[in-house]
Amino acid sequence: QVQLVESGGGLVQPGGSLRLSCAASGSIFAIYTMGWYRQAPGKQRELVASITRGGTTNYADSVKGRFTISRDNAKNTTYLQMNSLKPEDTALYYCNSDIMQRRNLVRRGYWGQGTQVTVSS
Repeated sequence: QVQLVESGGGLVQPGGSLRLSCAASGSIFAIYTMGWYRQAPGKQRELVASITRGGTTNYADSVKGRFTISRDNAKNTTYLQMNSLKPEDTALYYCNSDIMQRRNLVRRGYWGQGTQVTVSS
């Protein structure tokens, strides 16, 4: 089985920073694209940022220049550094990873449980 565990959310003032982490564990053969999504109350889940196995990144226009996604392939972990946070960044942030399992070589997407980010003064 494969699990994704996020950490690093919390309450921060506007203009502040947070760093989210997402660690994948279990029967993993390979991890392909890893990404962060967010969902605010009453809104659809949206892609925030993604990073391929080779390091190619993609960002939502609303976070470009403020957020940075990275990954450590040796640790099966992705990070989201969030700077200059705004109240509109408040949401539940989810990690998603495209993973091939070791035991049966089945490849599919997995979701973490989510971590809350609240930006408020």
